[in-house]
Amino acid sequence: MGRVAALGERSRVAGLALAGADVLVADDPEAVLQLWRNLPEGIDLVILTAAAAEALESDPAAPGDRRPLTAVMPS
Repeated sequence: MGRVAALGERSRVAGLALAGADVLVADDPEAVLQLWRNLPEGIDLVILTAAAAEALESDPAAPGDRRPLTAVMPS
């Protein structure tokens, strides 16, 4: 089974660590893009904050040759 990551602002994703998600804190669009391009191996689902999802719309390049499933939190 793959891993789950949560990507976005600290205040929105920190609590997901309690559920076992890899928390990837990105408080600005450039940090989102950097973390997205360098997702750790084995991540199959990325939970995005609304702001992180918006940042990825400008550059949806998937990490490597794979694109993980994504879900966007309500804003």
